Amino acid sequence: MLKRIAVGQLVPGMYVDKVVGSWIDHPFWRSSFPVRTSADVAKVRQAGISEVWIDTARGLDIARVAVAAVPESIAPAPPPAPAPSPALPPAPPPRPDGKEIERARVIREQAKQTVTSLFEQARLGRAVDPSSCMPLVDEISDSLARDPGAFINLSRLKTQDEYTYLHSVSVCALMVGLARRLGLPAAQVRDIGLAGMMHDIGKALMPLDVLNKPDKLTADEYAVMQTHPARGADLLREGSGTGETVLDVCLHHHEKIDGSGYPEGLAGDRISLVARMGAVCDVYDAITSNRPYKAGWDPAESLRRMATWKGHFDPLVFQAFVKLVGIYPVGSLVRLKSQRLAVVSEQRAESLLTPRVRVFYSIAARQRIAPVYVDLASAGCSDDIAGVESPQQWPNLPDLDALWLPPAA
Repeated sequence: MLKRIAVGQLVPGMYVDKVVGSWIDHPFWRSSFPVRTSADVAKVRQAGISEVWIDTARGLDIARVAVAAVPESIAPAPPPAPAPSPALPPAPPPRPDGKEIERARVIREQAKQTVTSLFEQARLGRAVDPSSCMPLVDEISDSLARDPGAFINLSRLKTQDEYTYLHSVSVCALMVGLARRLGLPAAQVRDIGLAGMMHDIGKALMPLDVLNKPDKLTADEYAVMQTHPARGADLLREGSGTGETVLDVCLHHHEKIDGSGYPEGLAGDRISLVARMGAVCDVYDAITSNRPYKAGWDPAESLRRMATWKGHFDPLVFQAFVKLVGIYPVGSLVRLKSQRLAVVSEQRAESLLTPRVRVFYSIAARQRIAPVYVDLASAGCSDDIAGVESPQQWPNLPDLDALWLPPAA
């Protein structure tokens, strides 16, 4: 039986089935867990959680816990003072128009041409100079400073033929945004952005029939693709001016926290922070993009799937990444409580659960309606997001990107 209780009533022996509130607002990687010790209780309190659901079939019931038996160390106490927040960049202002999207389009095209040329040089056996990409990294960084969402959201849109090159550009932008979200120094942010740009350079040495195969890879073909991090690092070492950050991310962006990744099977603290960042950014852009063998997943659904991959990502890095792109990233298809479909059009830094959306479809009537913007956080709004929808379940809605993306000038 499930019961909702105050955290002050939580004691060792209980089983937490669910934390009340958004999963991104607390530090627990799983939403359900046993409370075994007083330290577990203290951890829940220190997270600022006020209520939880307990499962009395899997642990103690509140009615069976005698008040006198509760140790003083875990007796109800006033909530602790909130811990100081880490230094983060100020919340971005709302985007009033598509001007930065237009700038981002130009920068993205320049970056695509540069990365394409870099890959072609590598295929011809020429030395690769990562520093030649630094001016583009700076332009991408400046775009994110003007509007953190514009370039990142635009970068997700790519055709199958563009994927190999624009993936590097997208990961660069995500790495810059994530580094800033983590409060890293500006000089380090530049190096991390360059690392994102160069992380997949080893794919330039992969057989094109394998790299662009429209079907699932065979075991032998997958083994070949698994060599791209090491071959990329070797390629970068042959050139000049490659820093350790760039080499580290190139070689280790496929490592996993539980040690099941490649090429070295590193685990836990043996994986650097920048490589952990690279792992999250690489996977997110990969699974939300259209690739030769699969259509991209919805952004919000992608985050929820990634959250269930136990042992894959560093939990704190992943939580920072979600706060960067939003629980409902721009472009996500959502179902509202009013039984209408909407596309997320703009994030709200102060509330990840109430973005601005563009409503365009009536589920009850099974037909499109005149698109209208709705700010779910506004005082007069009674609507809310009820869930995430898969675009594949709505094949008659092929223009979802056009609903949030301003038209090209």
